[in-house]
Amino acid sequence: MLSKFLVRVLLGVVLLGNAVNLLLFTAGRILREVPPIIPAGHDVPVALTANPLPQALILTAIVISFSFFAFLLVLVYRAYQDLGTDDANEMRVAEPENTPGPPTGY
Repeated sequence: MLSKFLVRVLLGVVLLGNAVNLLLFTAGRILREVPPIIPAGHDVPVALTANPLPQALILTAIVISFSFFAFLLVLVYRAYQDLGTDDANEMRVAEPENTPGPPTGY
């Protein structure tokens, strides 16, 4: 993610998003349990059930990470079209190279 090339940064963001999904999945106990359905006539589940909260968090995280990936992909593609490079050091349009620095003292 700390590369100067934007495509590598984009792949790093995707890997980080997948790592967070795996972290949430493993925090929710990886067990083969029955679904959290309460039978008729009971107030609580009878047996040990799967935790639906990590599953809901992972589904939300997948949607958010995919939309973030799509946004960054379009942003990188657009920057490459306009500037002709994906190197972040060469994208200094607002900072020309031959300008004098600010005054250092009075």
